[in-house]
Amino acid sequence: MTKSMGKGKQEKEPTLKGTFASVILLAAFIVLTWLGVFVLFISRG
Repeated sequence: MTKSMGKGKQEKEPTLKGTFASVILLAAFIVLTWLGVFVLFISRG
């Protein structure tokens, strides 16, 4: 019985650097927005 794993064409995994950068930027935007609203809430209280 022959194994088909490791034989034939193997596809490379795509690099996820752009995805990682997008997630970091989105997280930074959410955190900065939340902090801005929080500071505004505290200053008006």
